[in-house]
Amino acid sequence: MTSQARLFLTATVISGFGTSALWLASGIWVKDLTGSNGLAALCLLAMWAPSLAGPALGTVADRLPRKPLLIATNLLLAALLLTLLTLNTPSDLWLLLTVLTLYGAAGVVTDAAESALVAGTLPPALLGDFNGLRMTANEGMKLLAPLAGAALYSTHGGPAVAALDAATFLAAAALYTRLTPQKEAPHPATPTPWRTQIKDGTGHLRRHAGLHALVRTAGLTMLIAGINGALTYAVVDALHHAPTYAGTLAAAQGAGTVVLGLFSGRALRHLGAPRFAAAGIALTAAAIALRAIPSDPVALACAAATGVGLPCPLIAAFTAVQRGTPDALLGRVSATASTLVFAPNVIGLATGAALVELLPHGPLLIALGVTLLGILAHSPLIARRTASRSPSDANPA
Repeated sequence: MTSQARLFLTATVISGFGTSALWLASGIWVKDLTGSNGLAALCLLAMWAPSLAGPALGTVADRLPRKPLLIATNLLLAALLLTLLTLNTPSDLWLLLTVLTLYGAAGVVTDAAESALVAGTLPPALLGDFNGLRMTANEGMKLLAPLAGAALYSTHGGPAVAALDAATFLAAAALYTRLTPQKEAPHPATPTPWRTQIKDGTGHLRRHAGLHALVRTAGLTMLIAGINGALTYAVVDALHHAPTYAGTLAAAQGAGTVVLGLFSGRALRHLGAPRFAAAGIALTAAAIALRAIPSDPVALACAAATGVGLPCPLIAAFTAVQRGTPDALLGRVSATASTLVFAPNVIGLATGAALVELLPHGPLLIALGVTLLGILAHSPLIARRTASRSPSDANPA
């Protein structure tokens, strides 16, 4: 691994630790303040909602130098999080949701900039390996960060977790100052109008049928995953645990993702993107349905299985975007793909937050698992499995 890749991964680990600690603590924070499972789920919704504006936000990464953009955005996030130090009553809930929404918007911009810089730094053949490790580094924080965040919340409250997250963004900004990107997209004195740039990004995805199929199927998977995520506190209630037990489930999911990251690059090359994505979706569907069983061992096993399965269609789709997109378009195309993948997750979280207040979670989980299997059965990924293998399977464009 190159020194630049190590810098990216280290920054991802540090900022990912703070993010994973905050997303769990924010839900517990709201649950304690209001007693509502639905309002607790809105914290995740607030963080994911800005992905709806991905095509516009991603254009920022193509209009501005990406390294300074990463540094400035991380410093902005650190300052933003410090405003939560004053939050301690239910009437302050608006402030938390506002901060989480801005947090999510900044995340869309940084993800696009990072994706473009990585694609311009690493050989295309190694992008699948790096994306697997990157997702492992980010999601693997669920092994420690949620538990650490829950413990810190229990002893010092939500403001302490916000301060910890702010410190991680300061550290990530310092690491980004050491990057030496090999190439940057051109930034002309008179940039192309925003609307045209956004259309260029969406048009690129439409013109590549195989790439669009990977992105679309990943998005439908995230729709189901979003509803499933909103049911987490209901699952915890059924297991007769305190809300902080969600941190244990998150750690199990993180362990699964760590395992995946060890072989994702090799599996992607061996199976090809469609087969790799399909295998992960099938595993995720089974794990979601089995969460309906009120058993601690089953719940932990399902969380770990989700950690293995859910990232597969994401790694396949985003690696294909990096390999098949010109550098000048990569910021907005990456962000557009992120919108198509993660916007359904926003819809799923909102839907799940409503459904969990109206219906029993067990039948909902079974229905979600069956629905996801149905999506897979009718997806282009399955259709392509009957075709002969080709080099493009391992190097999708």
